[in-house]
Amino acid sequence: MPLTLLREHAFTRGLTDEQIAALAELATEVAFQENDVILVDGQHSTSFYLLLTGSVVVELRTPVSVMMVQALGPGNVFGWSALLDRQDTLFQVRAREHTTALEIDGAKLQARCMTDTRLGVELLHRILHVVAGRVKATELRFAEMCGIRI
Repeated sequence: MPLTLLREHAFTRGLTDEQIAALAELATEVAFQENDVILVDGQHSTSFYLLLTGSVVVELRTPVSVMMVQALGPGNVFGWSALLDRQDTLFQVRAREHTTALEIDGAKLQARCMTDTRLGVELLHRILHVVAGRVKATELRFAEMCGIRI
């Protein structure tokens, strides 16, 4: 099942059949209910997720409030910090509705990328685009809060 889902996912589009099969070996389908907190900011990150159905919200928590940074739907990914050694999660991620995703263990994916460097380089480029998008979304939200038009 993960193999078919990965072949159809926007994040993996353009990967070779071998690369998709390698990811499928590490993937498990998971489900979340509305308002389930999937990732907690400040905690050690262990899983990388590819959204299949539903949606999640990426949030920045402060002691007094929670600010939505970005809403993500099918075809998006989150949990990229799980691919970095000793990196805590930077944002909280919460399900907005019933949501399904493929969960990949970050340590296992990182190990696979070290042995299959072509896969590692390809995923690095894709994840850097995700990180850049998250930075841009954060910048836009802060500018909006300050009344600045970008």
